[in-house]
Amino acid sequence: MARLFPKLTATNLQASTYLLGIALFSISFLVFLNASISFVVTEVIGQKEKVGDTVGTLGFADELLALVACPLWGLLSDRVGVRTVAVIGYCIVGVSLVCLVQSSNVYPELLVGRLGFSVGGAACSTMVTAVLPAMVTKRQEEKPEHDEQEGVEQEQEPEQITPNGHAARLQEVERPGRSGSVGHATSASVSSELTITQNRYTSNSQTRLDGAGSDNAPKQRVEDTVSGTSQLAGLVGFFTGAGALLALAVFLPLPAYFQAHDQSRPQSVQTSFYIVGAIAICVAVFIFFGLRDLPGESEKSLSAIWHTPYDESSKTDEEGNLHITLTPAPSYLSLVTESLKLGFTDPSIGLGYLGGFVARASSVGISLFIPLFVNAYFVRNGLCTSNPDNLTDIKENCQRAYTLASALTGIAETAALLCAPIFGWLGSKVVKGRSEWPLMGAAAVGVGGYIAFGFLRNPDAFHGDGGGWAFLAVILIGISQIGCIVCSLGLLGRGIAESSGSQTFAAQDKPTTRTLGEAGPVTGGETAPLLPSSDTAGEAGGNDSQQDRSRLKGSIAGVYSFVGGAGILLLTKLGGALFDSWTPGAPFFILAVFNAVLFVAVAVVSGGTALRRKQIKDEELVVA
Repeated sequence: MARLFPKLTATNLQASTYLLGIALFSISFLVFLNASISFVVTEVIGQKEKVGDTVGTLGFADELLALVACPLWGLLSDRVGVRTVAVIGYCIVGVSLVCLVQSSNVYPELLVGRLGFSVGGAACSTMVTAVLPAMVTKRQEEKPEHDEQEGVEQEQEPEQITPNGHAARLQEVERPGRSGSVGHATSASVSSELTITQNRYTSNSQTRLDGAGSDNAPKQRVEDTVSGTSQLAGLVGFFTGAGALLALAVFLPLPAYFQAHDQSRPQSVQTSFYIVGAIAICVAVFIFFGLRDLPGESEKSLSAIWHTPYDESSKTDEEGNLHITLTPAPSYLSLVTESLKLGFTDPSIGLGYLGGFVARASSVGISLFIPLFVNAYFVRNGLCTSNPDNLTDIKENCQRAYTLASALTGIAETAALLCAPIFGWLGSKVVKGRSEWPLMGAAAVGVGGYIAFGFLRNPDAFHGDGGGWAFLAVILIGISQIGCIVCSLGLLGRGIAESSGSQTFAAQDKPTTRTLGEAGPVTGGETAPLLPSSDTAGEAGGNDSQQDRSRLKGSIAGVYSFVGGAGILLLTKLGGALFDSWTPGAPFFILAVFNAVLFVAVAVVSGGTALRRKQIKDEELVVA
């Protein structure tokens, strides 16, 4: 069966499960709960006073716990696997939704249910980022058929001591005139063509890795991986936005549907939560079967929580003897420390973190502060008298404001949904050059959109007086938000993929390195070890490239979610305070500053990269 995603190493089922399971539902359950939690308070529990304060407290507790839970889930996934964490997360979400509507009071029952949902939702959202690199991870167990046959033949061949003192495998050569029953015969090697030396071992290894023997094959393979990651990130953004629309179009109307079929309002809310909770459990089952045998996850299991896993490394001494060493895998603390450090040492990872910070903060700007801005405008102009802190009151007593806020947020999310694949396509097309540029464009659009919305005097786009500019502003905001999401995910995948690719070829590129025009043998004598030692690999690739960052994908995803949660908390508290004390446009001005900082960071990184490339090119010309 042809691959639906030719640049991915994951199967069609695994890629479809990732998009239709993890990405689609990662946000839909959260959107459903945020929009319907007030009905649980008013209809199920029966509280009619200070509903807005209660909902706000529950939401703040949710985000505060998620801030801690996201990196912990990411660390855990590096030990037990991303599939296990995703399945556990969706199971917790399903159980929490059922428990929420069984509450008889806000504190502690409803609070405990909301915190349980936060723990499960943190696992689901973190795995959106963690599973992405696994979709393009090279399957180490896959080898070309002819290589496997060659390996079997080599294992059966005797050893011969060569003049350089090393043990070498003799190749079987077919002798003319032999009958078919004999086929091959083994003879002592007297030709350097049949004796494995350092030079020939390096050349043959490089040829096998490169396929056709092209020096550009490893680089092209890494570029294809990064390009595939960018395209997949665009689809992830699309399906994430589709998940939000799924919650708005299917999940939220369920209470009204059941009320129309003779259920009371409390019963209709409870039934809706039961159904959505059951859907979450079904998603967990779908992920359990759909993500089986994910590349790079075969050795991970739940037992790693209690038993320390070991990493295997090999080293060849001066006598040509191969030594295998088992070392304890890095601790949880070292994993998160290394992931944090990468944010300051690797431009792709650092920009990915910063882009996630801006993207998550932007989501609050759309879902929380746009409706609040609209409602404040109607209250300020005497068009409605509702309590802006009570969502239910807004719906019933200020229908016009609620309709306008829903329309503006819907337009923003629709623009984001449509532009997600475009940003993924842009990221894949400029991968050979400035792959940060789409993120810079998203940040620039965000600066313009947020400033324009913050200065709006009339957000009512349906009633003239300049309100039509609100449509343009929210479209720009939606484009900026999805651009930051898609590009930040793509940059994280790029940082992981390029490191893994450089690690694969670093040790083998070292012995064959020559300056332009240099003649003579490659570096490394005939008596050099056949396999490079770990020290040699470190010299070739450096400490950073020597590490395979695919083992850190969960930890990096956890830090990414942690940084995004910090952006949400910062904007919620600071933007809310300035909204009351300064101007309703304050949260949008803060978001404009966030995007401006991101724009400058991308410009600095791109400028530094261009300068380094120019220096390298000048050095090559001087050597030539």
